[in-house]
Amino acid sequence: MSMLNTIGSLPHILISTAEERRLTAIANAASRRAPEVSAALLSELERADVWPETAMPSDVVRIGSIIEFEVDDGRRLTVQLVLPENADINAGRISVLTPVGAALIGLSPGQAMEWSGNDGKERLLTVLAVSRPKLD
Repeated sequence: MSMLNTIGSLPHILISTAEERRLTAIANAASRRAPEVSAALLSELERADVWPETAMPSDVVRIGSIIEFEVDDGRRLTVQLVLPENADINAGRISVLTPVGAALIGLSPGQAMEWSGNDGKERLLTVLAVSRPKLD
């Protein structure tokens, strides 16, 4: 079973040109130590519409985005999607190189995506809100 699956058809996702290049390099570098997640992220990047940075909508999940989503078991979570070196689950920062992180990238509010949880069960998440952190 693959890391990422979806209900029916895959949701439409957007990625910026720079993020697509950066995330492809990260996924390729991780292909030996985390082959399933690497393949899932690469698959998401391959199917994404790639847009210039200046054209990216503000409510698309990107690196640094703060995402509120609901899991099919009723849990509501708020996390920040980060690069692997900045991940800290206790602080709510999840890596894009995790099954849920790869599932979130490129989604917008209202979109849903399935992923395999750490327990091997298929889970469904629905994005409720996306924001960018406020810079001081």
